[in-house]
Order: sequence, then structure tokens, then C-alpha cells
Amino acid sequence: MQRNIKEKRIVFSTDLKTAVKKSDIIFLALPTPPGENGSADLKYILQVAADLSAIITEYKVIVNKSTVPVGTAEKVAEVLSKKLSNDLFDVVSNPEFLREGIAVDDFLKPDRVVIGTSSDRARDAMNELYQPFLRQGNPIYFMDERSSEMTKYVANSYLAMRISYMNEVANLCELTGANVDLVRIGIGSDSRIGKRFLFPGIGYGGSCFPKDVLALHHTSKQSKYDFKLLDTVMKVNKNQKTILFKKIKKYYKNQLKGKKFAMWGLAFKPETDDIRDAPALDLIQELLDAGAKVTVFDPEAMQNVKSIFGDKINYAKDQYFGLKDADALLIVTEWSEFRNPDFERMVKDLKNKVVFDGRNVYSLEKMEELGFYYNSIGRKIIAN
Repeated sequence: MQRNIKEKRIVFSTDLKTAVKKSDIIFLALPTPPGENGSADLKYILQVAADLSAIITEYKVIVNKSTVPVGTAEKVAEVLSKKLSNDLFDVVSNPEFLREGIAVDDFLKPDRVVIGTSSDRARDAMNELYQPFLRQGNPIYFMDERSSEMTKYVANSYLAMRISYMNEVANLCELTGANVDLVRIGIGSDSRIGKRFLFPGIGYGGSCFPKDVLALHHTSKQSKYDFKLLDTVMKVNKNQKTILFKKIKKYYKNQLKGKKFAMWGLAFKPETDDIRDAPALDLIQELLDAGAKVTVFDPEAMQNVKSIFGDKINYAKDQYFGLKDADALLIVTEWSEFRNPDFERMVKDLKNKVVFDGRNVYSLEKMEELGFYYNSIGRKIIAN
């Protein structure tokens, strides 16, 4: 990013008119937050479309990069058409498939590009734009706008479903004595299934999965279709966010008042400060409601959490600071620095050698060797 800014390949401006005049292709990369009924709020996109309609004087390709419901390209085109003739623009759907934390790399090396357009002129422009990023042969798929818009929601909802499925499998493994880590390896080696998004935990969060599952569910209701599987995915995820608290409560026999817990990880995933729908928020609130004291640490997300909980919880200066005299350590986000900690320091600082691991960061053998009580997801409990 810094290199391209220096070379002036990337220029920033708040002057919409000047930016539009200099551009052939205009990407709408705007938020589409969920409304009260679960639908995606399109007010930002439609407002910018109205702004563009007063500026455009020559042909432009308008690209919906935001995650939007089926039919949005038509709505944007309708707004533009109020002031512009149809030969001055084409509206294209081009959903993004970027992962937080490695978004730039994903953009420069996409595993596929999806373009929704019914215009040959727009298709040619988008094909020319993306070809330099597809030199290793990764595909570009052209389709109609509605199919492109649906593709984004279906992709994220399917991944959310995989995660929820494995969380259910993990819960069953605990009851039957199976090890979910071994089950995951066993099924992930099947080429029809694959290895990704099979790691159990304490539920998904972030800016995409919860919002997109909800939006697809809303679309299905609008279409009068009972999407039972999506209903279940949302219920499973809501329940899974309470799993770690239930384990803690059971261990302490519902006596959590005055207990002190150290929590590692706040962001919904590593390499980001994003706490939207993060399981950590639910767990913190449950512990506080039960009268417990919580000290948290996260490499990136501390300030965001502080804006929610303020001085209701404590904030550690490093991952070990909060361990001093803590009754237990709770692992909520699998940051790499948590994977190989100073176990001797953990043993020394913790009041009790008790770890509740919501991300299966440590091996059962290691924790047993060190004499910890170790309760994770979908694996046997190591009791010291």
C-alpha cells in the first residue's frame, strides 16, 4: 500500500466530482449494515448512486462491490436512470471474497473473480481490469447480476454452516468420547469435503458471516421460502457462543461471584481488531452478570472492547499481566502468540492451573504433562 501510494497509483480524495471525472470504473464499497428485520440497509449505496447521477457526463461502469441483496444492481440502475440516459452507465455486481487480516493479499491474488453484468461493454472493461491479477490462471466468472449478488451470500452462509456443523460435531464428540481434532482430520482428507472451515470453536462472528446469513435468511422470507437450514445455523451459532461459559459455570458449580478470570483474545479472529459479533463480548457479559472479575488481553482489539465495557473489566498490558492470581485462563481468539506461551510462567502466575480453551490451541498431551485442568471444545477434559 505504501509503495503504491508513493508512486501515486493510489490517490485519496473527498472530492467526489473530481474523482468521478478521472475514473472509468467506479466501485461502490459502502457499508450495508443489517436492519432490525435482518435486511441489508442500502441507504448509503442508493445515496451515492443519486450523487453520481448528478455528476456523470460520459460513460462509466458502476460496480457494486458491497455485499448487497439480490436485485440491488437494478435498484442502483433505477436511481441513476432518473437523471442519466442508459447509454451513460452500466451497473455491475462484483462481490468481494476478502478475508480480514489478509485482505490486500487476497485482492492481489484472488482465487476467483465473479462479475455480474448483462452488458458486453461493461464485461470487456471488467475483464481488462482484472486480467493482470489472474496470470496464474485463476478464473473469472461472468454471470447475470442477480446470480452474482446471490453468490456472495450463499458462499458466506455455506462457510458459516460448515463452522456450525463442526461445532455440533464437537459437542457430540464430547458426549461420546471421540476427539474432534482427529475427526476433523479424518473428514478433511476427503477431497469432496476439504480441510478448511472445519475447526470447531465458540461460534463465528465478524463483519460478514452473521450479517450475510441474516440477510440471506431475510431474502428467503421475502421470497416466502422456509430456509430451515439457515434457521438452524443461526440457532447453533447463538448456542455455541455460550458453550465456554457453561463449561466454566459447571466447573465452579455455579459459584462464580468473586472469581477472577484472565481472558486471552477479544477479536472475532486473529490478525484483526474487529469485535463485531465476537464471542468474547458474550462471554465477558455472562461472567460479569455472574459476579466474576475479568482481565482481558488482545494484541489489537483492546480499545474497541474498552469502548463497550469501559472500566467494568480490566485491561492487561501483555498476555501474562492478567494471569496473576487468576482462578483460570480463558482462551477466546487463537492469536499466534498464544500458541507457544511461557507455560512455566503460566503455572507460576495462575492461582490455579485451570484453562478453558475455546479454540483448541493446545495439545491434550502437553496440558496433561503440565498438570493443568484443561477443558476445550470437542475433546476429552484433562483433569489434574
